Amino acid sequence: MRPLRVALVTGAGSGIGRACALALLAADYTVVLAGRRATALHDAVNAAGANATHALAVPTDITDPASVAALFDRIRSDCGRLDVLFNNAGVGAPAVPLDELTIEQWQAVVDVNLTGAFLCTQQALRLMKAQTPRGGRIINNGSISAQVPRPFTAPYTATKHAITGLTKATSLDGRAHDIACGQIDIGNAATELTDEMAAGILQANGSLLAEPRMDVAHVAAAVVHMAGLPLSANVQFMTIMATTMPYIGRG
Repeated sequence: MRPLRVALVTGAGSGIGRACALALLAADYTVVLAGRRATALHDAVNAAGANATHALAVPTDITDPASVAALFDRIRSDCGRLDVLFNNAGVGAPAVPLDELTIEQWQAVVDVNLTGAFLCTQQALRLMKAQTPRGGRIINNGSISAQVPRPFTAPYTATKHAITGLTKATSLDGRAHDIACGQIDIGNAATELTDEMAAGILQANGSLLAEPRMDVAHVAAAVVHMAGLPLSANVQFMTIMATTMPYIGRG
């Protein structure tokens, strides 16, 4: 029998998204894994082992409204409802001074990190309002960059600050419909996407510093905790990070 709770994870083919999708599967969710790379999604499903029977891989371009609409049509037809959306997918731009960025580089980050999250949120609100029982939860991946920037990360930082505004607006607009929205700001989770941090990453004073990382399993556990709360309770904002990362006092 299919578990009653259904979760959608974007950017589920790698990194934090993959870890959270696998953790939600282990916690008895049906999980829809969305991302651009079909092979990576299917690899993630295979990694779930026995839990793979509750997984559905749906290749999706979250920057394309039609692709996002098709994703949610699939959720309606195959799952019947949606209880949790984890807006996780994100990209960065080349680490260059702001004045050297091209408009194409800027737009590519905005399209994925902000517009993609908006499109998924919009579709989730429509579904969660209409389903019975109504309501659900949206969790946004804000990143530490939703609070403070790294050097040469203007597009990523701007979009992640904007995600904080989207989180607050979604919380307010969803309130009357039993839809909760919270944000998790993650610092230095150990995935293939943060390998450069262990080797040395640019600091605000111009130096390179090897930064400590934490096991991505801790992030996944935090997302599962947020997802599992009753809709009468909400983690509005959570920061989880490697204890000794240079964040407090960054600059």
